[in-house]
Amino acid sequence: MKLIWLVLVVGLLAWKFSPDVQSWTEARLSNQQVTSKVMTAQKPVAARFNCDGRKRCSQMTSCAEAKNFLQNCPGMEMDGDDDGIPCESQWCR
Repeated sequence: MKLIWLVLVVGLLAWKFSPDVQSWTEARLSNQQVTSKVMTAQKPVAARFNCDGRKRCSQMTSCAEAKNFLQNCPGMEMDGDDDGIPCESQWCR
């Protein structure tokens, strides 16, 4: 009986500390974290506005458009003071 327990414990320890298991577990956790960040970071885009690559105030045509891009598209460069109001000197005065 002691031999069975010994084999079981050694097998579990070998499996637990195997590099393949660790890298698989780390990759899985990393993937879950990235997925959850992406899902929480993105908001649905309104039908009349698309995230089409425009990022700057000079590429916008109105304050409403700039606000929608800022709220719904990642990587915008329209709110220098991070107050939630984009293009203050050009569109949203």
